[in-house]
Amino acid sequence: MIKKILLGFLFLFSFANPTYSQLITDQEDLDLVQDGINLSSPYHTTLTFFYNLDKNHFYPARAAKTLDLANNDSEPEELVVKLQQIFEGKGIVIRTSEIPNDPNFEDSTANGEQRFYFDRTKLPGIFLEKTGNRWKFSSFSVAQISELHQETYPYGTDRLLNILPKIGTTEYLGLQLWQLVGITFLIFLTFLAHLIFTFLVDRGLIYFVDRLGYSNVGENYLLPVAKITSFYLIVLLLSFMIRVLQLPVEIYAWIIPVFDTLKPFLITVIFYKIVDVVAAYFGHLASKTESTLDDQLVPLIRKTLKALVIIVGTLFVLRDGLNFDILPFLTGISIGGVAIALAAQDTIKNFFGSVMIFIDKPFQVGDWVTSGEIDGTVEEVGFRSTRIRTFRNSVMYVPNGKIADAVVDNHGLRQYRRFFTILTITYNTPPELIEEFVKGLHEIVLAHPKTRKDYFNIFFNNLSAYSQDVMFYIFFEVPTWPEELKARHEILIQIVKLANVLGVRFAFPTQTLHMESFPEKSGLTPSYPGESEYKTRLSNFLQSELGKKNT
Repeated sequence: MIKKILLGFLFLFSFANPTYSQLITDQEDLDLVQDGINLSSPYHTTLTFFYNLDKNHFYPARAAKTLDLANNDSEPEELVVKLQQIFEGKGIVIRTSEIPNDPNFEDSTANGEQRFYFDRTKLPGIFLEKTGNRWKFSSFSVAQISELHQETYPYGTDRLLNILPKIGTTEYLGLQLWQLVGITFLIFLTFLAHLIFTFLVDRGLIYFVDRLGYSNVGENYLLPVAKITSFYLIVLLLSFMIRVLQLPVEIYAWIIPVFDTLKPFLITVIFYKIVDVVAAYFGHLASKTESTLDDQLVPLIRKTLKALVIIVGTLFVLRDGLNFDILPFLTGISIGGVAIALAAQDTIKNFFGSVMIFIDKPFQVGDWVTSGEIDGTVEEVGFRSTRIRTFRNSVMYVPNGKIADAVVDNHGLRQYRRFFTILTITYNTPPELIEEFVKGLHEIVLAHPKTRKDYFNIFFNNLSAYSQDVMFYIFFEVPTWPEELKARHEILIQIVKLANVLGVRFAFPTQTLHMESFPEKSGLTPSYPGESEYKTRLSNFLQSELGKKNT
């Protein structure tokens, strides 16, 4: 109230000032001044508009003189009331000290045009424009009043502006009776809306999801999203309804920014929670595939989407809530992006290297890979580097760009695991015994459940300096290295048993001194029974050892 009195005092004082009387050039201007109207500058036009719409001296016909009604057939008095309601509903505080008092004012930000904008962010289309010797709301601004009013008071709430004041205009605590009733009803409506949304979410949604057999998904993923959505709907409802109360614009000046900040913030939180739902769905799909790289990709997608949601949400909060012009910011990013890209070539190369790894899938988590100095098991694939656990139990962080350009030997994708060794037997082993020994080796390979049966090579193939050599070249059908070691162990145990049964002696580098036999002393050279005995021993071995294996 005090502010309005001072406003009126300043308005009246302006006509007593001789400086303003010099602007009166004809009888029409003199008549306008005598009627309480002065349109000589943006400052006086603004005072004329708001002063004549004050409830203590409500003269909308005078305020309508501030409008440029060219090519507009709407009711002038209705337009000025709507325009005032737009200023109030948008929470725009008019500070007369900031309005230019120069009749020839020019806007330096608009190519020197004689225009004055009240708020370029909230009301970019509402401005004063000099027409002749008068400053008025431009015809362009007047043409937008109805549309802006509908935008400020949507969904039929504009009708309440004329209905609610009929409840009573008696003032209590600085507010009219209908405003106090409206605040009470709005508080009640807020609690009621919260109860309804809570019931629909906790009972309706969870019950429906439980009936479909996805109770875990409903409680852990859908319920958080639904609760935040209910808060957003309540804030949206309040932001629409509180404008109808026509509270003092000073109150709107801080209430509206709070709502404008909460709305993009809550939307950001909603999408942040939705990312968890999407990630859970893709995680379910990845669990059905054999590749473990898909399981590694899901957390990376989740982190990337969450970062994107936070960045975009922050920009909208800055723009809508804090009235921060993000266009120069985005322009600066686009210009500085070139410099950043040049400075971060390696980072970008590693990023695209990770993309190629996820597309080509040269390896997956758990695979044993070798590439130059790299030798170990893949533990994690990130957007910048891949973590590999070496066989020394240390961890190597290899840039993905280096892996994408290198030759990678993936042992984890082997269909078969090769086992090659040379069985060295002594030179005094008879050929017949070697034949039976090789036959027994074949049977050992064929009897083992983890060996490749369609291709293996076991032959007496070399005479070395100290031994007769039998090549033992086979493959195991096992997925991991520990299983390969277990299969080797079983094969080697069977070979040793076969050698002991047949009497085959393994050779090793030695120096032998040959001496004539002493009387009553047997020589060191073993005696061999003959081919028939070798066959009998081999048959007994196959029945006793490999027979047990088959059963």
